[in-house]
Amino acid sequence: MNLRAALGDVRPDVLLNAAAFADVDRCEREPERAFAANTVAVGAAAEAAHECGALFVTISTDYVFDGSTTLPYDESDAPHPLSVYGTSKLAGEYLVERLHSRAFVVRTCGLYGATNASGRTPFIERVLAQQSRAQPMRVVADVVASPTFAGHLAQALRRLIESESYGLYHIADVGPVSWYDFAAEAIAQAGAAVSIEPIAADQWKAPAVRPRFSALENANLARLGIAMPSWRDGIAAYLALR
Repeated sequence: MNLRAALGDVRPDVLLNAAAFADVDRCEREPERAFAANTVAVGAAAEAAHECGALFVTISTDYVFDGSTTLPYDESDAPHPLSVYGTSKLAGEYLVERLHSRAFVVRTCGLYGATNASGRTPFIERVLAQQSRAQPMRVVADVVASPTFAGHLAQALRRLIESESYGLYHIADVGPVSWYDFAAEAIAQAGAAVSIEPIAADQWKAPAVRPRFSALENANLARLGIAMPSWRDGIAAYLALR
């Protein structure tokens, strides 16, 4: 059954798109697949939701920015993606926005929960899995983001949907943090015997170029009176569920 037929049968109030081709490096090697999943499919889902009268929500990414700043990006900042992944996600945003329909485009950052969007073990779990290993885990110390606990994103999404204030929003746990400092805090909160070693991003070779600074500011969310917890609170909430 295709999406339009399914929506016609179910007649949902809300269609939330959390699907993506989110393997950033594979997107560089498979751009057609990236744009099919992150652009074309998003646009088609938005159109189908609009036709059946459903509110549409799609999840986008901090990778629409290039990292050439030292302050968290808010929704008014101009995007400039560096990778196929970021470009395909931004194009998907544009296809939603062109409809001027009942829709939310939500950018988040460093999302973690039981599994991440690509089905791989989340970064925080990989760090804690190093317990008692002899060799330290190497973690980049000069890449800054806003790692976000999936439970916090879900809670904010519910409140945002109920607001009916459609448009573009950033939803991320508060506070810029390097991945090294995030890992160190996770180790401290978990009381784990894990050794980590800071490295520069240049030492971590990857096919896709990533922004060095992609922390997000929840400016539009704050205008609705919706506050996000800190990234430290996100770690605590995650650990409480392990």
